[in-house]
Amino acid sequence: QVHLVESGGGLVQAGGSLRLSCAASGRNFASYGMGWFRQAPGKEREFVATISWSGLLYYADSVKGRFTISRENVLNTVYLQMNSLKPEDTAVYYCAVGAWRKNREDEASYWGQGTQVTVSS
Repeated sequence: QVHLVESGGGLVQAGGSLRLSCAASGRNFASYGMGWFRQAPGKEREFVATISWSGLLYYADSVKGRFTISRENVLNTVYLQMNSLKPEDTAVYYCAVGAWRKNREDEASYWGQGTQVTVSS
């Protein structure tokens, strides 16, 4: 059974940093894409960043230059380093596994339970 477990969320002041981790279990995901999406209160879930099995990186315009996605295949883990955080980054962040073509949430095969990130002004 596949499980994705996120960690690293929390409360941080604007301008601060957080590092999210997502540990996958149940199968080897080295040949899968992994990624992060987020959902702010009252809004739809949106794409944040994805990394393909070969290491191709994609970012939403809103986080380019501030967030960095990476993966450690040996650990079946994907990370999201978030710097220069803004109050508008406040959301529940979800880890996902999928065959990314358009970085759409309907391309995801598996989802984590989410981790809350709150950025205070």
